[in-house]
Amino acid sequence: MWTWFYKLASPPHAYRSAAAMAPWFLAAAAVMIVYGLVDGLVFAPPDYQQGDAFRIVYVHAPSAWLSLFAYTTMAVAGGIALIWRIKVGYAVAAAAAPIGASFTLAALATGSLWGRPMWGTYWAWDPRLTSELILLFLYFGVISLRQAFEDPARGDRAAALLGLVGVVNVPIVHFSVYWWNSLHQGGTVMRLGKPHMAPSMLWPLLAMLFGFMCFFGAVLCMRVRGEILDRERQSAWVRELVGA
Repeated sequence: MWTWFYKLASPPHAYRSAAAMAPWFLAAAAVMIVYGLVDGLVFAPPDYQQGDAFRIVYVHAPSAWLSLFAYTTMAVAGGIALIWRIKVGYAVAAAAAPIGASFTLAALATGSLWGRPMWGTYWAWDPRLTSELILLFLYFGVISLRQAFEDPARGDRAAALLGLVGVVNVPIVHFSVYWWNSLHQGGTVMRLGKPHMAPSMLWPLLAMLFGFMCFFGAVLCMRVRGEILDRERQSAWVRELVGA
């Protein structure tokens, strides 16, 4: 197991693996997102309370889920790099941060658009919204901290530490609607027991969720390849690759 682990952590091997996986992730993302959008926006019935306004959930909910998933990925990769001194972990963490920040921004923007007709305002200092905004600031902090050091190695370590400290906010975002009084509705899919959604609405939402995850995987693979090339540009295998 450890041999496989360290082989995967080898920059040349990680570079080739990312190149091989990216097209598969991208193809799966395209299929599931197209299905989810068509089924959710065209064929799913209107919500009995929200009407057609509920359809923004097909972008908002997957974006919100990926904002947490990407941060967890970034924190785990940074933790692996700190503990086992695996350089590829820093590359994965650096690659994941801007993607996660984009998903967080999309979740906040779509949530604000939904909040205007439902709550009568684009923004409320609701526990879920506030903790999601803090998540965005954490992403910005990790990205900025990495770039604040002239020594890239020190920047990687500092950003990884901040990522690990900030991961405490991930369960706060998820459970905020249960721990405090919140305008935001509770979970309808990621919950124990039967989801509180009709199958005609649930299946396109699940398709969008997995489509967004595959899209994240594809973009992460692409960005990881770029990070590895940049970090290993003085290595013999990169010079051979560029020369070929």
